[in-house]
Amino acid sequence: MRAIRWMGNSKKNLLSFPPEVKKLIGDELQFIQFGGIPKDVKPFKGIGSGVFELAIKYDKEAYRTVVAVQLGNKIYVLHAFQKKSKKGIKTPQEDVDLIKRRFNDAKELSKNE
Repeated sequence: MRAIRWMGNSKKNLLSFPPEVKKLIGDELQFIQFGGIPKDVKPFKGIGSGVFELAIKYDKEAYRTVVAVQLGNKIYVLHAFQKKSKKGIKTPQEDVDLIKRRFNDAKELSKNE
């Protein structure tokens, strides 16, 4: 089983999600820890290879968790957020920028671990 490394406030954010959403995302993360790829996961484009987005729709809201799975032996949870895009399905740029920074930080951490 691969360990999870939480970047920034991603764990705190995830813990603020509704209980049903936390359970679904937790199950998906555990599946990834054991080497699986959830059926509803999709590549998070524009960041790097091995970065995926878990997307959960619940009670007319959208929740996202972005993970990096190809950095060493750990799974890095880069960001967890409730998506409130004003422009359709596009992820807000501030979230994309944060994910990019955390991905770069995770790459550095993976080199040292």
